[in-house]
Amino acid sequence: MIDTRKPAPAARYGMIIDLDRCNGCGSCSVACAVENNVPPPHPKATTRTGLNWLRVFRVEHEGRDAFIPISCMQCGEETPCQSVCPQNAVAIDPATGIVGQIPERCLGCRYCMAACPYQARAFNWWDPQWPAGFELTLNPEVGVRQRGTVEKCNFCHGRWHAARQQAAANGENGPVSYQPACAEACPAQAIAFGDLNQSEFAAKAAGHACFRLLDSLRTGPKIVYKTSSASLRNALQESRHA
Repeated sequence: MIDTRKPAPAARYGMIIDLDRCNGCGSCSVACAVENNVPPPHPKATTRTGLNWLRVFRVEHEGRDAFIPISCMQCGEETPCQSVCPQNAVAIDPATGIVGQIPERCLGCRYCMAACPYQARAFNWWDPQWPAGFELTLNPEVGVRQRGTVEKCNFCHGRWHAARQQAAANGENGPVSYQPACAEACPAQAIAFGDLNQSEFAAKAAGHACFRLLDSLRTGPKIVYKTSSASLRNALQESRHA
């Protein structure tokens, strides 16, 4: 009998975002943009046409503000964006479990954007431009995407490559440890990053205060949220954020 099940990735990188700690400062969004060469907003950009891999939403709940950072959820089951892409421009890395976007293959049809239930993808409507001199600050480890392609969070793949190269130089094999820019930059330490295949981190992600957005869709997101407010958990588990 042929086993048609997909092999489990060597690592399953994910995040635990503590909403009780997040104060909406936006440091994660800024760090993400700087690390991944996301250009400044075009003058004509709107909230829907702007290029942003990580957005922080403010919601009012029971008379108080809550802040929810949202990026690609790195779905692991029946990944919606991957299933609709006609160009195979979306691929799940077997070494990390990260849902990758391959801009060289992307034809800009935006089927993946329509399929994403988290609205976590962005389209390049304009050629990327930076103020004079700012091009000297670009991260040389990350390629700049061009107009007409879709992009999204990839858990700072450039940092993963650097960590992997360092591990190889040290003669080490297997999954590597590293921190994405958003987790490193968060002053409230609201973002924890780790390997969901490791029992300790997986146990934290399965805690009673943890939940996933739109859990009933069963997309298997690798970003988990945490809050002590049961009513906020219940509200966010099945609500659409935009």
